[in-house]
Amino acid sequence: MRWRDIGEQPCSIARTLSVIGDRWTLLVLREAFLRTRRFEDFQAHLGATRHVLADRLQKLVDNGIFERVPYQDRPPRCEYKLTEKGRDLYPVIVSLLGWGDRWMTDADGPPVELVHRQCGHQMVPVPACPHCGEPVGARDVTARLSQALREQRQR
Repeated sequence: MRWRDIGEQPCSIARTLSVIGDRWTLLVLREAFLRTRRFEDFQAHLGATRHVLADRLQKLVDNGIFERVPYQDRPPRCEYKLTEKGRDLYPVIVSLLGWGDRWMTDADGPPVELVHRQCGHQMVPVPACPHCGEPVGARDVTARLSQALREQRQR
């Protein structure tokens, strides 16, 4: 299977990766959650070439993750703002951050601290069951494959 066809699989992870599954796109999303909005600021913070950054931003707009919002007429300029679909990626980015903080930090410690606005305390997000509220990890959940995925695996 070719990488460009990954989004055709009956798998939510594969379909998600078809949109956000490269390092520049994930870093653009990180910047968006750090409140970066303008092309020049994305470029300054990331160090990506204009071509690469423009390509990733356009892909995120095309997939409804960002919307372009004009902020200046002369010359015309737009900001990139997360849509509801884009904001729903927050748990993905925070999960990557948490894993990196646990396994990839150096002697200086984690580079970003998450602070809960309501209580003002540093926090580490933890996945929880929406029904009972209990924290869950990989050993606490059973995955049930859809019929389409079961059929694909039998081919």
